[in-house]
Amino acid sequence: MTLILKGDKNFENIPSLKSKALRINLNEDIYGTFAEIGAGQETVRHFFRAGGASGTIAKAMSAYDKNFSDSIYGVEDDSRYVTEARLKKMLSHEMRLMEERIPRDENPNKIFFSYANTVATIDFAKKFKGHGWLGIRFQLDPKEDYNEIILHIRFKQNEARLQQETLGIVGVNLIYGAFYKHHKPKKLLRYLYDHIDKDTIEIDMINFSGPRFEDVDNRLMSLQLVRNGMTEAVMFGPDGNNILPAAILYKKNILALRGSFRPVTLVNMDMYKKSYDIFVRENKVDVDNAVVVFEITLSNLRAEGEIDEEDFMDRARLLCSLGQTVMISNFQEYYKLVEYFSNYTRERMALTMGVNNLIDIFDEKYYRHLSGGILEAFGKLFYKDLKVYLYPMTNPDTGLLMTSNSLKVHPRMKELYKFFKYNGKVVDIFDYDDKILHIFSREVLQKIADGEEGWEEMLPKGIAELIKEKELFDYEPAKLEEKEK
Repeated sequence: MTLILKGDKNFENIPSLKSKALRINLNEDIYGTFAEIGAGQETVRHFFRAGGASGTIAKAMSAYDKNFSDSIYGVEDDSRYVTEARLKKMLSHEMRLMEERIPRDENPNKIFFSYANTVATIDFAKKFKGHGWLGIRFQLDPKEDYNEIILHIRFKQNEARLQQETLGIVGVNLIYGAFYKHHKPKKLLRYLYDHIDKDTIEIDMINFSGPRFEDVDNRLMSLQLVRNGMTEAVMFGPDGNNILPAAILYKKNILALRGSFRPVTLVNMDMYKKSYDIFVRENKVDVDNAVVVFEITLSNLRAEGEIDEEDFMDRARLLCSLGQTVMISNFQEYYKLVEYFSNYTRERMALTMGVNNLIDIFDEKYYRHLSGGILEAFGKLFYKDLKVYLYPMTNPDTGLLMTSNSLKVHPRMKELYKFFKYNGKVVDIFDYDDKILHIFSREVLQKIADGEEGWEEMLPKGIAELIKEKELFDYEPAKLEEKEK
């Protein structure tokens, strides 16, 4: 059956929701439970309607009352219900019951699964649009350990009924994908939007784990979410797992550094350390409530018009090795990044950047798509409690140091620049390391590619060793050996 995939101009052959549910139901080996809280039993409904559900569904339940839910799954430390921790407890509890109540010796070929979601749909005042966690724990072989796929969604629709229907569709797509598309995780991500429009729901976090996903790098899956238009930004931590942006950014003081980090250099880390020292001394910043985010935009990930995934992974590995939290975004302009952060916090924020970046901010060509032009952009950028920490650079033509006092913006922008500078929005970093100002990542990259010596000392401790060990950024030991001959 040929269907139109909503939100896509192309025709694509995709199975209907009924055929997906029926294929699961008619597989005599697949057997499991459904536990859905907060938006009705929208996913399991499709399996009941498709027919043959008795061979698939061991139990379907909805512990909607909080007391009932707590008596089954326990009380959360933060007393919240729509959380990843709650979802994982649901999956674990239901799978344990499956193992206890379905004898393996009587069902040697059964592959068990547990599907769960915990969701809050739009509120009555329509101020909070709603969000939720859903996941599946499943086997693909009775003798194999369990795999797991967990994701977080944000609703964009303005009616609870529509959100419930969308949740049910995503649930069917997830269960079908787990059993029949697990070997192609990138495609599995795209199939989550079968029969729904991308404007109706946002997926801003997903993690794969288990024996069938040992080779899946969740940082790379983060990248897929952004490049597929499923979300505007994703984050992951030093352990390589994706993390929910709201969990990191909510009500926090945020210091963000944007860069290509190709590779991360001593200058990048000096910018971070010196700006952080200034940031935490601000009277509106609580050091215990401050987070640092290293942000890479998709525009910095493109090579010849396409995203170079291997290049992305090289940068991600290095930043993670330094213990940093990384954001991948679709925000080419800084004001969009600040707007995004403002969805989660009203506390003071700061951006760390070099002189060239600040000059670009005052370039009108980046704001022609806005009806209010650069003034509209700056209103969005600076109306929040934001500061810019400026790291100096040496003028390549004159050799003179460029700071906020000596940088040149377009003549039409001079007064606008003065307004923000003299109102304390732009703060120079003075205690910089002048011995490293000559370091530029593009030159380091060129030295690596050409097999030259000396680039190692331009990078933070341990980074050069990782580049050599993993042969990142086109590093080839043979090139250096050839030069030495």
